Formats: sequence, C-alpha cells, structure tokens
Amino acid sequence: MPEFTPSSRDALLLAAKSRAEPARPRSAGGLFGALWAEGGFDALLLFGLIAGLAWAPFWLGGNRLPAWGVNGLYFPALAILFEIGVLFGGRRHPVSIATIAGPAALFGATLLWIFFQASPLASGASAHPIWGMASEMLERPLEGGVSVDRGQTLVFLLRLTTAASVFWLALQLSRRPLRVHLLLRAIVVIVTAYAVYGLVLSAFFAAAIPFFDAPALGLFVRSTFVNRNNFATYAGLGLVTTLALILPLADRDAPSETGSRAYRLSKIVEAAGLRAWLLLAAAFVIFVALLGTVSRGGILATILGAGALLAIAYSRGRRRRGESVGAIALVLAGLGATILFFGDLIVARLFASGFDDGRRLAVFAIALRAILDTPLFGYGYGAFADVFPLYRDRSIPTADVWDKAHNAYLETFMGLGLVFGTALIGALLWLAAKCFAGAVARRRAPTPAAAAAACSLLIGVHALVDFGVQIEAVALTYMAILGAGVAQAESSRISLSD
Repeated sequence: MPEFTPSSRDALLLAAKSRAEPARPRSAGGLFGALWAEGGFDALLLFGLIAGLAWAPFWLGGNRLPAWGVNGLYFPALAILFEIGVLFGGRRHPVSIATIAGPAALFGATLLWIFFQASPLASGASAHPIWGMASEMLERPLEGGVSVDRGQTLVFLLRLTTAASVFWLALQLSRRPLRVHLLLRAIVVIVTAYAVYGLVLSAFFAAAIPFFDAPALGLFVRSTFVNRNNFATYAGLGLVTTLALILPLADRDAPSETGSRAYRLSKIVEAAGLRAWLLLAAAFVIFVALLGTVSRGGILATILGAGALLAIAYSRGRRRRGESVGAIALVLAGLGATILFFGDLIVARLFASGFDDGRRLAVFAIALRAILDTPLFGYGYGAFADVFPLYRDRSIPTADVWDKAHNAYLETFMGLGLVFGTALIGALLWLAAKCFAGAVARRRAPTPAAAAAACSLLIGVHALVDFGVQIEAVALTYMAILGAGVAQAESSRISLSD
C-alpha cells in the first residue's frame, strides 16, 4: 500500500481542487477570451447587464421617472436580445422556465392582474368607487378601473417587468461558474465604488449630490441616493455578497495549522492571497459607508443577512469537520474591528432614539385599515401615494409627507389586494427558499446560492420598516443576485436546460 507524505497529499488535494473549480484567468484579455469561448454573444450580454447595474444607482438611486424609462427600455431589450439569440441560434435556455415553474406562474398571474387593474375593462362593478365620484363631480363619464391611478399602475408595471428582466438575464447567464463569479464580483466592485463616492461626498460636500437637486445631509453617508436608508439597503447587499465571496477563498486556501486561534487566523489571512485582501478591503469600505448611513433598520438587516451567511457556512463546515470555522472567524474579526472603530454614530443614535417609531406604526395602522376596506381588489399597484391621503388621520403630524408606507408588504397588499399581493411575495419567497436549499445541499460552489439567500433575508427584514427594495437600483441589484443564486442552486452536473 503506497504511503503519502504531507507534501504529496497536499499536491493531490490541490490537483483535485483545480479540477473541481473553474479556471480563473488572471488578465482582462484572458478573462474575456475565456468568456468568449463559452459563448461570445452571451458574454456581451453579461457585460451589458453589468454596465446597466453600474448605471442604475447613478440617477438618485434610479428613483426618478427618467431613470425608470431608461431602465425600462434597456434591461428588457437585453432580455429580448437574449431570446432572439436562443431562437435564431438554435440553442436552449441554460435554465428552463420549468425549473422555476411555481414562482413563474405566481408572477405571471400577478402581471395579468396588474394589467387588469390598469385597464378600462375593469370598469363597472369591479371599478373603484372613486371613479364614479369623479364622474359625478366633472359631470361627464369617465373610464374607470380597479386602480385609482391607472397611469401610475402602468408605470409600476413597467418597473416590475424591468426587475423581472434583470432576474431572467442573470438566471440564464449565470449557469456557468465563470460567468456567475464575474457577475458577483462586478456587483462588489460597483457597490464599493458607490460607497467610496458616498464617503467622499459626506466628508467634503456635506453629502450633497453633484449634478442633482438633493438637499445636503451633513455627515450622513448616502452616496447617490436621496434617502440614506435606501443606500444602507444597497450597501448591505454589496457587503453580504462580498462576505459570501470571501468565505470560500479563506476556507479553500487555509492550511491545516495547529496552535492558538490568533495564529491560525493569521495563517488564513496569509494563505488567502491577493483576491481575499481585495475583497476584505471592499468589505471594509462598504461597511464603513453602511455605518455612516446611521440607518438602524439597514444596519440591523445587514447584520442579520451576514449572520445567515455565516450560519450557512458553519453548517457546511460542521459537515466537513469544521473546515470553515477559521474563515468565519476571519470575517467576524473584520466586522468586529470595523464596528469598534466606526460604530460610535450608530450606537449613539440607538441610545438616543431606540427602536420605537410611533409615526411609522401609525402609518402601518392606517395602511392596514385601508387594506381591509378592499382586501380582494386592492387600489392599484403603486397607488399608495394617491390612496393614503383618503385615510390619513390625526395620528400622524400634518407636516409629514408619506408617499411610501415604509413597509413593502403592506404597500403590496394595499396595491394588489391580499390574493395577488401574496402571489407576488410568495414568488420571491419561493425563489429565496430555493437558494437557501441549494446553499445548504450543494457540496461544491455554494457561494452564489448562499449570497442570494442571505441577501433575501436582508431585503425581507428591511422591507418591514422601510422601502429600500422599492428603489430601482436596490431592486435591480437584488434581482441580479437572486437570479445568479437560483441558477447555481442546483449542481452543475444536473442539466436544467429546456
């Protein structure tokens, strides 16, 4: 029986890992060549998707009508180009629609319902009574509808199809390991760039946004977003994605060392190499910017998302005899050090104001009352700003402006009704659960699925107290991460094509 020395055993392990992992080209030319070899047309679409994600936050987080129009043309056009390539190239979809048949059916039904809400075909018994009242006041007939603002519902329908286009593109382009890792790393670079920009604006321009009419915020960090809480959601997505990319690097490159935890941690950092150092630097910058937002909900939701990511890694590490514990310790040490040096603002605000927000709770109560008045039909997708003044009472100050419910779930139910609101939320939960199951079950390359599952928790928790997911830059970035996670939730050995 042959004997293996430690060096020969390490050589065998290294060879096995090189076979299991995709090749990582070192130069830009080598990367593009590898992507082109896998499919030149798809590579161009992937770069187009990344360019769109880089543009999305620039125009005040994408939270303006012109940005909605640009995104509503650009991303669906990329999806149509992909479908044309499949049709005329005689190819198959890398991920069949049957793979996500349940969520797709729920989402498709929701789209049809939104179109019906905005259509004059809904006039009559199903139309909202406000149309009859307006017709009497104007003394002329009006074409009614389920939605109290049909134009706004059509705009929000456009935004929803834009997000769906990003998800579909990311799903189809991320089945190959090289592409999915490029997409996730690109998202990290993009979020890091906006975090650096936000820190610069906060330090030198009182958080004013050049070229845009947005009031200064002082020392708060918000980058190009109007609301610092929305930037907190965006930064949280970037931080969780960065941590998801760090963990397997530290785990894979960590040597088998004995000794104190500090010594083993130092060896992990040393073995992780330049890629891990760059990712650690990105995580540090994003986390500092996140703390600079002083957003209680955004920071706590990000901590929960990061905690879920570490829990997934730990559960996998236990099955592999604790191999991931060192990587988790590395991430926790970095987060702890950053909080120690930069967390005084958020801690001070928590002690000053706590977690109670009476005005927000009052808005929740008003929205719930409005939902119960028309639980089946809703008021029209995106019509919250038109409906809320009809129910507003003295429980909130008259000077406050509430064009969002600060709870994405209540606003969804208010717009779509309970049935189709549940369908839309259920479709997202279904996809997130698929990512979580894939992150836990996959033996190799669980990173995209784990990142998507953790980001889904972040988005889902923060949506309880804010509207970050309703900002287009946040929604599109999350859809790209979710699509990548669903594409990699199943083993690469299983064919998902149609």
